[in-house]
Amino acid sequence: MMKLELAMMGGDFTARGEEAARIEAQGLDCGVIFESSRDPFLQVLLAAQNTKHLEIATGVAIAFARSPMIVAQTANDLQALSHGRFVLGLGSQVKAHIEKRFSMPWSRPAARMREFVQAIRAIWHAWETGEKLEFRGELYTHTLMTPMFSQGPNPFGTPPIFVAGVGPKMIEVAGEVGDGMYVHPLNTPTFLTDVLLPTLHKGFTAAGKQRSDFEVSCQTIVMMGNSDEQIQTARNKAKGQISFYGSTPAYQVVLDHMGVGELQPELNRLSKQGKWFEMMGLVTDDMLDDIGVSGTPAQLGAQIVERNGGLVDRTMLTLYNETGDPDAVVDLVRAVHEADKA
Repeated sequence: MMKLELAMMGGDFTARGEEAARIEAQGLDCGVIFESSRDPFLQVLLAAQNTKHLEIATGVAIAFARSPMIVAQTANDLQALSHGRFVLGLGSQVKAHIEKRFSMPWSRPAARMREFVQAIRAIWHAWETGEKLEFRGELYTHTLMTPMFSQGPNPFGTPPIFVAGVGPKMIEVAGEVGDGMYVHPLNTPTFLTDVLLPTLHKGFTAAGKQRSDFEVSCQTIVMMGNSDEQIQTARNKAKGQISFYGSTPAYQVVLDHMGVGELQPELNRLSKQGKWFEMMGLVTDDMLDDIGVSGTPAQLGAQIVERNGGLVDRTMLTLYNETGDPDAVVDLVRAVHEADKA
């Protein structure tokens, strides 16, 4: 059965606990917290304290804004505090944000992510086994761990690490060093089958892993309403988000695969001028239907399963819910489960 995840976005970040409790009651398997203007790890703590069974994930925390040691400590703590329900999702962000927003070094992002994850695992291994910490990479070095600073074995084990990526190099790294991967919401089913899954398998081969050792979580833009008017409102909002994604040069690879790569420089130009409405107008209905799904809660279940079933292990719902009823998610979850069993 495909796991269902829900992106927890916007709103009052201090209410993440109540939000997590609600989506647990709605039948979701995992709540996913993004890093934008707020620290994602603090929100994970709030969510974990208010739930009993729900997995809580960062989807994603920005790896290169931090050191592997800091992430290893925080993630291991959250795994213990959540009683084994934490998923550490890591992403690279882009050069401008790492250098200009976080004032941290940027170079060779795929190689850096590989070492970042390997370093975290080396730190956890030292804590779990008591063996000497001896990680020496090109970009990160961790060789000091006295007993005072060791967390020791985690009674719930170490958390799984999911890596986010769009370009082929990062996708391959995810397959090599990750336990799973977060697929960016700017994706299509053919991008998954033609590009992402074959590239992941290169990483599996390098690590000696099988597909069954790995989980793919595909973010899916879901535009939901109870009427044609509500559905159209949701579609328009999603077009705005997709046009923003498309303006980012790193996501050119997806647009190229869709055959609309020429839109990327134009979207980028308009974004620099703040012409958000004009950008939205460049996203056609055909593009929107390739990238996301839309309809009533009852209609969406079969669409989500048809789009992702058999390809991925988890579907993260990036939800544009225009029904006016938060509990419409219950109907959506039920519809997905029914379609998945059929």
